[in-house]
Amino acid sequence: NFSISILTLFMATNDLMMELQKDSIKLDEDSEKKVVKMLLKLLEDKNGEVQNLAVKCLGPLVGKVKEYQVETIVDTLCTNMLSDKEQLRDISSIGLKTVISELPPASTGSTMTANVCKKITAQLTGAIGKQEDVSVQLEALDILSDMLSRLGGTLYSFHSSILNCLLPQLTSPRLAVRKRAIIALGHLVLTCSGNIFSELTEHLLSELKRNESTSTTRTYIQCVAGISRQAGHRVGEHLEKIVPLIVQYCNVEDDELREYCFQAFESFVRRCPKEIDPHIPNVMGLCLKYITFDPNYNYDNEEEEMMETENGEDEEQESDDEYSDDDDISWKVRRSAAKCLEAIVSSRHDLLQDFYKTLSPVLISRFKEREENVKADIFSAYISLLKQTLPIQSWLHASDASGKDDVPLTMLQNQVPNIVKALHKQLKEKSIKSRQGCLSLLTELANVLPGCLADHIPALVPGIVFSLADKSSSSNMRIDTLSFLHVLLCNHQPEVFHPHIKSLVPPVVTCIGDPFYKITSEALLVTQQLVKVIRPLDKSCSFDAKPYVKDLFPATLKRLKAADIDQEVKERAISCMGQIIYNLGDHLSTDLQPTLKIFLERLKNEITRLTTVKALTLIASSPLKIDLRPILGEGFPILASFLRKNQRALKLSTLTALDILVKNYSDSLKPAMIESVLTELPALITENDMHVSQVAIVFLTTLAKVYPSCISKISSSALAEVFQLVHSPLLQGGALNAIIDFFQALVLAKAATMCYSELMKQLTAPVYSSGLAGASLTLHKQAYYSVAKCVAALSSACPKEAPVTVNQFIQDVKNPKSSSAVKVLAFLSLAEIGRTMNLSAQRELKTVILEAFTSTSEEVKSAASYALGNVSVGNLKEYLPFMLKEIVTQPKRQYLLLHSLKEVISSSPANGLKPYVEDIWALLFKHCECTEEGTRNVVAECLGKLTLVNPSELLPRLKKQLSSGSPHARGTVVTAIKFTIADQPQPVDALLKGCIGDFLKTLQDPDLNVRRVALAMFNSAAHNKPSLIRDLLSAVLPSLYNETKVRRELIREVEMGPFKHTVDDGLDVRKAAFECMYTLLESCLDRLDIYEYLNHVEDGLKDHYDIRMLTFIMLARLSTLCPNAVLQRLERLIEPLRATCSTKVKAGSVKQEFEKQDELKRSAMRAVAALLTIPEVEKSPAMAEFSSQIRSNPEMASLFESIQKDSASLPTSESMDMS
Repeated sequence: NFSISILTLFMATNDLMMELQKDSIKLDEDSEKKVVKMLLKLLEDKNGEVQNLAVKCLGPLVGKVKEYQVETIVDTLCTNMLSDKEQLRDISSIGLKTVISELPPASTGSTMTANVCKKITAQLTGAIGKQEDVSVQLEALDILSDMLSRLGGTLYSFHSSILNCLLPQLTSPRLAVRKRAIIALGHLVLTCSGNIFSELTEHLLSELKRNESTSTTRTYIQCVAGISRQAGHRVGEHLEKIVPLIVQYCNVEDDELREYCFQAFESFVRRCPKEIDPHIPNVMGLCLKYITFDPNYNYDNEEEEMMETENGEDEEQESDDEYSDDDDISWKVRRSAAKCLEAIVSSRHDLLQDFYKTLSPVLISRFKEREENVKADIFSAYISLLKQTLPIQSWLHASDASGKDDVPLTMLQNQVPNIVKALHKQLKEKSIKSRQGCLSLLTELANVLPGCLADHIPALVPGIVFSLADKSSSSNMRIDTLSFLHVLLCNHQPEVFHPHIKSLVPPVVTCIGDPFYKITSEALLVTQQLVKVIRPLDKSCSFDAKPYVKDLFPATLKRLKAADIDQEVKERAISCMGQIIYNLGDHLSTDLQPTLKIFLERLKNEITRLTTVKALTLIASSPLKIDLRPILGEGFPILASFLRKNQRALKLSTLTALDILVKNYSDSLKPAMIESVLTELPALITENDMHVSQVAIVFLTTLAKVYPSCISKISSSALAEVFQLVHSPLLQGGALNAIIDFFQALVLAKAATMCYSELMKQLTAPVYSSGLAGASLTLHKQAYYSVAKCVAALSSACPKEAPVTVNQFIQDVKNPKSSSAVKVLAFLSLAEIGRTMNLSAQRELKTVILEAFTSTSEEVKSAASYALGNVSVGNLKEYLPFMLKEIVTQPKRQYLLLHSLKEVISSSPANGLKPYVEDIWALLFKHCECTEEGTRNVVAECLGKLTLVNPSELLPRLKKQLSSGSPHARGTVVTAIKFTIADQPQPVDALLKGCIGDFLKTLQDPDLNVRRVALAMFNSAAHNKPSLIRDLLSAVLPSLYNETKVRRELIREVEMGPFKHTVDDGLDVRKAAFECMYTLLESCLDRLDIYEYLNHVEDGLKDHYDIRMLTFIMLARLSTLCPNAVLQRLERLIEPLRATCSTKVKAGSVKQEFEKQDELKRSAMRAVAALLTIPEVEKSPAMAEFSSQIRSNPEMASLFESIQKDSASLPTSESMDMS
């Protein structure tokens, strides 16, 4: 009977729980009381199961009943927590945690949370203070921590009493109590006020100075470390006092104390990088001293011992017993020192050279560490050092190669022999963990310094073979070994492996046959690389690969044939076999054809087709001229059908494959095959996907060259699409060049259907058909340039036809009935033709161009000026002096003539310009103070590009002009410098580096406009050639930051009718300054004091619309680049974001205002989403509160969701796959 009643009770409670979880349930006051009373009674039930269910009911109940009922529940639970019955205590503390986790966050504005928390806190601090029963204390501390971490801000008024209750616990006789008190303090410092924080720090400092007993001192140091981990940004200002004390305790003979000292240092290095800076040398010295601290073990006789017994196994057994010293905890000191070193290495890129001098040799000497855990951390610290040394492979730093960045690499190169010496024996040790550590380190090393292990391959191969063949190796061990071998094979010259192929091939082949798919997959990757090494086709090589084909080929073939294997294995087997046929196809004799037939099968399967297309492309390009005839008949139509599939990567790869097949196998293809492909091409040529169009047109060009007979077919099918593309506003770059090559191939093939005049007619038809003289441009401006370039390309391919064409264009321009569209095209075409062809035979050309300068149409004027410039490039002697004379005598046409001059300077070879430099220079300086900003900009561009003709002489002249009187002239000179900076290395760079500092001084110019152009120049340097300014940043940054401030004196009121409108003249300069700051993030992050930088970002977050938009983007970028610094400033950064996200636009505002605010909110929300990706961000109360505010506000919540969706849909594999 008893058991039945328990069961009914259990079922009833379960039903109650189900009911409570429904949203629809509403309780009246009476039933509320009953339910609460009953549940509290059930909590004291004898049966554990019933108790557990009752606790689970508490959660849903909190949100359903009135506040005073929740208080009743909490009171009862707190009282029960102090009970003598252990089971009741446990269940009550679980109950309290459940209630706390269900309380609504403070941001929802509910008062209940505050009141309930206050009740609980008062009871808990009491319970902790009584110190009667340790288990009660521990539970109470645990619950307090929970509450502080979730609702710390709500308990504001209790912070002081919580602190007073926690501090005495740090001296509790029970270590577990101390530990939990430290955790609670860690949560408290996240939200407490500055005063309370200072009180806590003062207390810790005075206790550390008193040093009553080593045991409490340990606890206080642990507490400092714990607080620094949670709220490093607050500890920073007290470090001056803290660090010397901890340094002092490192020298006390107590290993645990030392361990805690190093843990504290580590948390300072990671959390207060700026404040710990002056102490780094000291801390590093201590780490290096104690990482070798192993008083109870003698490492001296190690070397000889290893020599005597190679396997060294029987030795190990004895030595383990001999030194089994359970009391020896010196390893903890070594481990914490290693971890601290890792923190220093990973956060101080600027000290790399020091690291290689002092730290690297010590770490290498410790690779022999006997404790596995410590060794893992030593490896990990060294891997961090290697990662920091990895040269930044990007255009940004290409020009830094002046040798500064190579120093650490050279230092590392010299230490490689020691590294290998310390590791190669360990590759054969029993311990899997230490072998894996060695391999990760060597893998990183091979990536950082490709080729550095070339001399050490003989030392490494035995270890690799051992780990692959060893029966005791785990799967992960084998995978790590294979992936190391892969990196090794990729990063070194083939010759160094040739003596070892014999021992490497068998274990790799065994791994291809391994039952575990991950090992197979890795082994296939290695084999693919191995094949390239055995027989490199790009250089002569005496190594005989033939003996190894019989091992590698069958093993790969078996995997290629198997149908039921993992997707990755399928793909890698295809790629690997492709590589085998490419490099060794001539050794396969009768096996070749059956294997190619398998490729045909794989081509028909949707899952493997893309990989197979890539493999076939490789095989078709093999210098061994593999015979593909047997599969072309069936394969070609399949490839043609892929061009219809809706998979971009497949289309691109297929076009590349077809292109190489047509080039290398033209005699084996039948006309029908070619036609099957041709019908698919027109659909691919469209402005919606320029890259696919480009590849398709390149393929068409190949077809036109290899099979002139199919040109009539091309002209009837694909040509219309190509013309449409020429007339598209989106055409440029690669696709345009592909079209130009295609047209030239067409006229050179001399096919009857596609002659020069026919192509010309179709190219220019849309312009000529546009009709009357008054009509404006029909096509987009870009299209005229594209057509003109095609016209010029055709003329250069058929030089006999060119004079007639040129004449026709001149007539078109003279004809008063021509529309402006026709004139624009004529001038642009003359420009493109004249740039490479001397048009001096055309007597009327000059007059025709100059007359056009007075045209009523702006488009015609600018096309004429472009024409004059480019025609001059083709004939400097005749045109340039004439142009300079015109600039002097025709002030009205000056602007257009200067544009022509700019074309001449940009496009002419330097030695052609040299004789005219002085005249041009003098002329430009006459105009650099012109009042028109547009003219000044053109003059500046001319000056900058002219300086490149003879930098050593002209750059100093520009510098001289800096001291000139008028702001206009200074601005022009600074802008000119902007045009000398390009993202490619050039001769001017070394000179610029020497004097750019003088030009940057204009950042302090009294004139607003000069400062603005100086910022633009600085931005250009930071973006295109960071090496110019990296070393000047310490001097330049103060001026840059100065420009981010709002200047009251530049804000004025303008009356517009009845309205007053404020204008901020300083906005453009501030915008330019913030743009520079953003650029520096990408190119010079390691040279910025990020905390100083964040101060200005913070100001920008409260600035004008444009600047807020910029700083939101900066903030998102900062979250990924330096998350720790952002975390420290979170409180201050969130406020402006919250303000933006919750602004309301005034009703009745204009539509633009609504759109503007909407864009701002989206941008702010993107920044919030980026902040939320920072690890540990949820620990910040401000962030937790803000994110719950977002969730509870429908408008913000939906905005946030849409941002999440956007970011999720961006980098999918499909759009990223450009191969």
